Amino acid sequence: MKLKLPPYLRVSYFIASRLRSGSIKGFSSLITQIAIASIAFGLSVMIVSFAIFEGFKKNIQAKIFNFGGHIQATKHDSGNSYEEVPVSTSSVLYKHATTLPGVQHIQKYARKAALLRTETEVQGVIFKGISTDYDTSSFKEMITQGRLPDFQKGDYASEIVISQRIANKLLLQLHDEVTIFFVQEPPRVRKLKIVGIYDSGIEDFDNQIVIGDIRLIQRINNWADTLVGGFEIILSDFQELEKRFFEIYDFMDYDIQIIKITDLYSSFFDWFIMLNRNVVIFTFIILCVASFNIISILLILIMERTQMIGTLKALGATNTQIRYIFIFNGLRILIKGLLIGNSLAIGLCLIQKYTHIVPLNRENYYISFVPVEIDWLSIVFFNLLTISFVALVILLPSFIITRIEPIKSIRFS
Repeated sequence: MKLKLPPYLRVSYFIASRLRSGSIKGFSSLITQIAIASIAFGLSVMIVSFAIFEGFKKNIQAKIFNFGGHIQATKHDSGNSYEEVPVSTSSVLYKHATTLPGVQHIQKYARKAALLRTETEVQGVIFKGISTDYDTSSFKEMITQGRLPDFQKGDYASEIVISQRIANKLLLQLHDEVTIFFVQEPPRVRKLKIVGIYDSGIEDFDNQIVIGDIRLIQRINNWADTLVGGFEIILSDFQELEKRFFEIYDFMDYDIQIIKITDLYSSFFDWFIMLNRNVVIFTFIILCVASFNIISILLILIMERTQMIGTLKALGATNTQIRYIFIFNGLRILIKGLLIGNSLAIGLCLIQKYTHIVPLNRENYYISFVPVEIDWLSIVFFNLLTISFVALVILLPSFIITRIEPIKSIRFS
């Protein structure tokens, strides 16, 4: 497909094409390849960096949401204690929350401080009781052995799911029985069977959270079946958290308080903000380096063709026509760099996404491999950003052409 150019630019495009074909083995070819590699490397690093950041954020956020939803609702005077003041499932919030825009699901839960004891070890835990209305679809992905408790059993399920970290500390295995002491006066004791082991990789949860039947907590606390510790609200779009929070706040019962997951686990979300800031700074540095390389390379190409520029001027070519010769060459470099950069970045991301070939230290990064999340909108954004920067940079060196005098340049050797 031939470009439809104005007549005065066809000559520029023809000369640019001849320069490309005539310098395949020359010095110009070498520095052109360097320019293409510079753009390709810069673009691929930006795309891969952002994909890794999004992968980390999505993976860790999903784990946090498994333990707290997007918004938690409790009684006003429950404070920060794990001894919760109960709230009723007959409340307006629980019955009608899903009628609000953006609210996907609401689920009840209860928590209680407890001690797990074996013959030789004792471990303090938080027993989190859940029920059949709890969305366990994503939590199941963290279960490495066994299953969730059967919430259809009898009065309550005498089954629990513990973390791999707790299992290692207490030397417990799947199907073992463990004694649990609920911290209250007088203490209440139960024997429970381990039917599942999960591994979130997040120490804050793995060190203390035990999953069981909410009906056990109701029995221990002498609560009615309609009383629970609180509600977790799941939104259809986490990005709308701020907006939906205030809508729920205006809708809920007067004696209930709500808190965002971003405030409840602020340390994690502050970490995401810091990482995002680092990605922005890193992107800017890469663009600056790539732009500097393009400027240097185009200047070299112009200086190498000084005699040709002088001859063209002597033959009547305008500065604009000569400038477009190098702009066309620059655009060719840009397009090749974009194609190679996108192919390299997407290829690396797909390989890592499906093979997990690059490992991580789970203790430090909460996950055993480098996670990647391919976001096509971000890829388009980085391409447009690169095009904007490089297109602007391509124009700058070409203005040096106006300063070249035909007589002096023809004599230049």
